[in-house]
Amino acid sequence: MPKIRHIVCIFLIAITLTGCWQSGKEAQRWSIHPEGATSFSLSRDGRFALLASEETDIVLWDLVTNQKLADLGPQDPNANPVVVSHISDNKRYAITATAQNFAVWDLAWSQAEGLWSVSEGIIRDAAISNNGQKVVLAMSDGKALFIDLGTGRRLEFLAHRDKVNAVAISPNGAYVLSGGNDHHAYFWDTNSGQIINDFPYDQRVKQVALQREGKYAFVSDGSNQAIIWALPSGEKVSQLDIFARQAIYASARFSDDGRRLATGTPSQRVELWNVQTGENLGRWEALAQPNTRPPSAVVYDVAIDPTGRVISGTSAGIAQAWLTDTP
Repeated sequence: MPKIRHIVCIFLIAITLTGCWQSGKEAQRWSIHPEGATSFSLSRDGRFALLASEETDIVLWDLVTNQKLADLGPQDPNANPVVVSHISDNKRYAITATAQNFAVWDLAWSQAEGLWSVSEGIIRDAAISNNGQKVVLAMSDGKALFIDLGTGRRLEFLAHRDKVNAVAISPNGAYVLSGGNDHHAYFWDTNSGQIINDFPYDQRVKQVALQREGKYAFVSDGSNQAIIWALPSGEKVSQLDIFARQAIYASARFSDDGRRLATGTPSQRVELWNVQTGENLGRWEALAQPNTRPPSAVVYDVAIDPTGRVISGTSAGIAQAWLTDTP
C-alpha cells in the first residue's frame, strides 16, 4: 500500500506540474518545413521567417500572409548546412552562416550580396546591422570577429579567453555584446574595440541579447544565472525568476519598448518575462520534431509581434504564435 500511495503521489505531482507549466495558449501555427530545420530566424516584429534545412535551400516566409516569398537557394556551391542566421533589426538584410563561411542577403530583392569565408576557427553565431554591411561572428578560437563589408575593415576582439558562443549587434553596428566559455560577456565599441562593460558569470555564457535602443543587455550562462543589465551603466536590473532548476537559453529578444523579454530553450520551452522584475509572464512548450529520440526541438528564435504575441521558430521547422493571459 505505501508503494502504491507513493506512485499515486508522483503521478498527481506530475499532473500538477504539467498544468502549472503551460500558460496562455497557441494562437497560430505555421508548418514551414516539418521535416526539420538547421537554422530558423525571425524578424524583430515576427512577420518574416528565414529557414534553412538539410533537404531544401534557404527560404524566406511571410507569416502574416502565410506564403513563401522567395527561394534564396543554397548558401555556397557545396550546399553546406546553414547553422545560424540573423535578420537585421530593420528587416532589410540577413546573414546566414555555415561552419566556415557566411553570406549576406538583401531580403527586399531576395538576392545574395556576397559570400565570405573564414580561415580560422568555426562560426558559432552571427549578427548583422541595419545597413547590411557590418557583421559580427562568434568564433570557436576565442575571437569575436567584426567586419565592415563596405570598407573591408576587420576588427578581432580578443578579450575572450575561450570559445565565443553568442553575439548581438546594435542596429547601427556601433556596439556588440559577446559571451563565451570564459564565463564573461563583454559589451564593446566596434570602432575602437574598447570594452564598455564586463559581465562576469559563474559558468559559460550561452546567450546574449541587446535591446534595440541600447537600454538593456540580457546575458545567461549554463546554469540559472539569467540577468538583465542596464546599459551603459552596467547595473543589474533584474534576474529571471526561473521555473526550472537549470535553464539554458538558445534564443532571446527584447520587446521594442524594452518592457518584456522573450526567450527560447534547446528543449522546446518558450517564455515571456517582465524586464524590470524578472517575473515570468507566460510559458509554453513548442511542438517537438517527431523524428528525434526523444522528441524535442530547439527554439532557434523568438520575437514579439505588434499585438504582443510571442512568436517562436524551432528546429522542427515550425513557427508558432503564443497568447499570454497577462495584459
